[in-house]
Amino acid sequence: MTQEEMDMTATKIVPVVLCGGSGTRLWPRSRATKPKPFLPLVGDSTLFEATLGRCGDPDAFAAPVVVTGRAHLDHVEAQLTGAGAAIIVEPSARNTAAAIALAALRLPADAIMLVCPSDHHIGNPQAFCAAALRAAHLAQDDWLVSFGIEATAPETGFGYLERGEAIGDDGFRVARFVEKPDLARAQEFLDHGGYAWNGGIFAFKVSAFLAELGRHRPAILAAAQDAVAGGISDGARFHPDAEAFARIASESVDYAVMENTDRAAMVPADMAWSDIGNWQALHVALERDESGNASRGDVELVDCRNVLVDSDGPHVSVIGLENVIVVVDGDDILVTTADGAQKVGKLHKAANQ
Repeated sequence: MTQEEMDMTATKIVPVVLCGGSGTRLWPRSRATKPKPFLPLVGDSTLFEATLGRCGDPDAFAAPVVVTGRAHLDHVEAQLTGAGAAIIVEPSARNTAAAIALAALRLPADAIMLVCPSDHHIGNPQAFCAAALRAAHLAQDDWLVSFGIEATAPETGFGYLERGEAIGDDGFRVARFVEKPDLARAQEFLDHGGYAWNGGIFAFKVSAFLAELGRHRPAILAAAQDAVAGGISDGARFHPDAEAFARIASESVDYAVMENTDRAAMVPADMAWSDIGNWQALHVALERDESGNASRGDVELVDCRNVLVDSDGPHVSVIGLENVIVVVDGDDILVTTADGAQKVGKLHKAANQ
């Protein structure tokens, strides 16, 4: 990290790492008992460990705040390394607006928080750090900043950010948020060039975020304040009051705040990002051979193209197939086309694991 980058913000950035969800679209490897953030899906580190590692430079980042539920607490504590980390244990799942509010209410008003999902893959962590510093610089001026992920395909599973006018050298206003479009509209956005994917990574000054949350969702803020006021600490863990927290409506920060504020900004982030949202997304993120194949475990592929095989034990042989995914996890076997990967979460066993 260069000195020029370091000088962009005098305040250390506080990573706020969100650990929730069950990762049903990565069944059978990802399960409710151990979902995808805590699995080594890309490389030897888990996605959660990689998220922490990207924010590990002590000159730029403070110790993280991890927001998770009781079901995932053991995994978080087993994989959380380094001194000073704090854990907020959500008593129930209430989506990202509530989770971020809990973290904000436990931090100083002038702190800059960098909200990071724990289940994403970023192939270029240096570009991530550079974008984080630009975002923090904007956040110091009370902008609510999204990372605008370079759109490389007409994806229909992501929201989009339309780039507005520049804000100095750091980023741009967000002209509008567009929810998941159909394929034709997504292709229009790609052709236009002024749109980026909304990757769910944000930088906020605590005071600015809480002010906008109170302006647009006062009930969420009030209930979160009550939950924090009635909470108890247990070492590094903080347990918000369950009754107060249960009053919070389940709503994403995108809907609750970002689509309503007039202080929305974005920083472009070309950092080899993937949300690893399904098996095909994981396949794209993995190192592949000249035929587009990737495998893990005891696997033999013959005359295959764009095939992913992931086995935790049994030998798997695949001959003459294209655009197919095979996953073996214990007694469970998944076979799907690449296009069918989006539907894995709808399988009865995946949805009821």
